[in-house]
Amino acid sequence: MPTNTPAWPARRLVSKLPNVGTTIFTVMSKLATEIGAINLSQGFPGFDCSPELVTLVEHYLRKGFNQYAPMTGVPALREALAQKTTDLYNVSYDPETEITVTSGATEAIFAAVTAVIRPGRDAGPDEVIVFEPAYDSYVPAIELNGGVPVYVTLTPPDYTIDWDVVREKITDKTRLILVNTPHNPTGRVWTTDDLNQLASVVRDRDIWIVSDEVYEHILLDGRQHNSLMTHPDLRERTFIIGSFGKTFHITGWKIGYCLAPADLTTEFRKIHQYLTFSTVTPIQYALADYLKEPERYLSLPVFYERKRDLFLDGIRGSRFTFKPAEGSFFQTVSYAAITDEPDYDLAIRLTKEIGVASIPVSVFYNQKNDYKVLRFCFAKDDAILQEAAERLSRL
Repeated sequence: MPTNTPAWPARRLVSKLPNVGTTIFTVMSKLATEIGAINLSQGFPGFDCSPELVTLVEHYLRKGFNQYAPMTGVPALREALAQKTTDLYNVSYDPETEITVTSGATEAIFAAVTAVIRPGRDAGPDEVIVFEPAYDSYVPAIELNGGVPVYVTLTPPDYTIDWDVVREKITDKTRLILVNTPHNPTGRVWTTDDLNQLASVVRDRDIWIVSDEVYEHILLDGRQHNSLMTHPDLRERTFIIGSFGKTFHITGWKIGYCLAPADLTTEFRKIHQYLTFSTVTPIQYALADYLKEPERYLSLPVFYERKRDLFLDGIRGSRFTFKPAEGSFFQTVSYAAITDEPDYDLAIRLTKEIGVASIPVSVFYNQKNDYKVLRFCFAKDDAILQEAAERLSRL
């Protein structure tokens, strides 16, 4: 007679990421939706992409470009990326052997980390330098590959890197350094001195670099993007990660890419082909066409600087304090003059009581360091930013 008793001993799946739960982005966005709050938490634009880009996608959909793309990405898009990189940075990448299209930047970051990090050598597992506060996918990618994150902690209001501390953290087991510029969540932008300091740290060492540069076109107040590819000593050991999602307001399409020297790309593609194999075909062709007009991404600094300033002008008379973001579409603000509540508790309370959702910056730190700072996304319509600022200013 059938029973519900299993024919084998009950087993419990042991988690590979025991300390990981639902991300704060999901938590805050869900709460904002449930109570109808203004959502300045999760990092996605509150406005649609260009109608011209949608028309291009529709064109390729109807023309039958609906089967697998090449694993490396369609040639037209890789060639467009190569041309864009040469035009902007005067750096050449071979579209055939050094450029790979991925299913989002997060996939590219994971593939790059996986290509480098090993769980065990004679001296133990590989170590990875992580600058925190850090985007939440970095450490899980390291740990899933058997590596050990080694943290360099950056603090407000400037979040500058103490390179002497970095040198102290480097050991014979260091195999990778994770870089993010412009930086999420702080909005800090790396300087040429940062590039030179990093070059001096890795020189004559077997250390590779993954550089997350998804906000490369959102540089504010006249700043220039100091991509690691522009430094000859760094380019040869760096996986440059980019994203169309942040640039063209299409985060839901999940289109990213990796630029890296041929030997690194070879290893990167070995991982990529077993993660997603290829990325959605008609969108790749559409983006290749869309990139032919550089103004479509060169205009972003003015567009986002105005939105940042609109939001900051709205809270300027409040008791929040801030240093204007240098890049990205995130602004951090300190509430230390208002309350000593933990930042997580305050973020929840502000969402419920005044209807504005943010991200507590402590979640980006390994030890949940609480510097009384919240992160707001200003990639929203003007009316939304003004209303959010007005509500925040009532505190």
